[in-house]
Amino acid sequence: MNRRTIGILAGAALAAGIAGTASAQQRGVTASEVTFGMHTDLSGVAATYGVSSSNGVKMRFEEANEAGGVNGRKLKVIVEDQGYQVPKAVQACNKLINRDKVFAFVAPIGTPMNNACFKDQFAAGVPNLFPLSAARSMYEPFEKLKFYGAASYTDQIRSGIEYFVKNKGVKTVCAMYQDTDFGKEILAGAELQTKKLGIKLAETVTHKPTDQDFTAQITKLREAKCELIAMGTIVRDTIVPYTTARKAGWNDVIFLGSAAAYDSVVGAAPGMDGFYAMGLTEMPYPDSDVASVKKFVADYKKRFNADPNIGAVYGYVAADITIQGLKNAGKDLTTDSFVKGLEAIKDYHDIFNGPPVTFGPNIRQGANSSFLAEVKGGRWTRVTKPLSF
Repeated sequence: MNRRTIGILAGAALAAGIAGTASAQQRGVTASEVTFGMHTDLSGVAATYGVSSSNGVKMRFEEANEAGGVNGRKLKVIVEDQGYQVPKAVQACNKLINRDKVFAFVAPIGTPMNNACFKDQFAAGVPNLFPLSAARSMYEPFEKLKFYGAASYTDQIRSGIEYFVKNKGVKTVCAMYQDTDFGKEILAGAELQTKKLGIKLAETVTHKPTDQDFTAQITKLREAKCELIAMGTIVRDTIVPYTTARKAGWNDVIFLGSAAAYDSVVGAAPGMDGFYAMGLTEMPYPDSDVASVKKFVADYKKRFNADPNIGAVYGYVAADITIQGLKNAGKDLTTDSFVKGLEAIKDYHDIFNGPPVTFGPNIRQGANSSFLAEVKGGRWTRVTKPLSF
């Protein structure tokens, strides 16, 4: 074998080795960077959450990068607008998975949008981290790439109904919900808890997320003599029906939302005093009694020239828990080492007085408590300590 032949063979072997290394490289990870994806609502009915939560993720990642990154790598997030629409969410997910080849999704928004992306996402080995959805499908059935950190919508509503039945003597419960995967989680909670307590689920009404007139639904619920209405609503579809009912003089009914309605925009809207919702963490008010919350609000406003809402809190916490998982994974970052890094998180506490979060090899829901809050004077006020099953 002459030198020329040996050189050709050696070059081919080297090329094959390089190609093999490249093909085996972990998606979304280089020696200096980890790339995450986020499909969220920047332009639709849930944009107040999407814009602020994406800011929260960016803020926490930027803080980590300013401190040198995590295990020598800087963190990057690619944000795609899906307008709170399933077809757009599928397009956004496909781009993030196939073109951007992200390492994981962090804080993606929407129950139906997340559900629509799961099949292709998990087939590609892309974890789903701390979505802005409290549907049970965010952690059930068990999937090693699913991680969610709080109480489900179903259990939130169950806790709220139980409180009002046992403490306020409520006997007739109704439900008003979006005709979506999210709304049906609220309905499920109302059905489960009324059956358990032996009381009546007297009436249910539905609407589309984009609806603006709720007169027919409120009329139907009033005719059913509802004492409590479990609300499967977000922002606008919380504010409009509540104020419609109050303007019509229906003042002796309790409206109860989930964490999806526990938002500063809802609380500050005219006419919302007396509305109840289940909360997960402190509301980020500038004059909060919690020093870490007050600092977060000031830092957020300095970075984005806007006040944060609860979406910013969810995004920041999602990014922070992600960072804990990365730290635990070590420098040799793969999907498997990252999953183990998340599973190693025990009794994690965020800066917003949220419930302690713990994961494990068989645990994908990190916490399961929420508290009842009420709008008073345009602000959210805690009514109870954490409630859970």
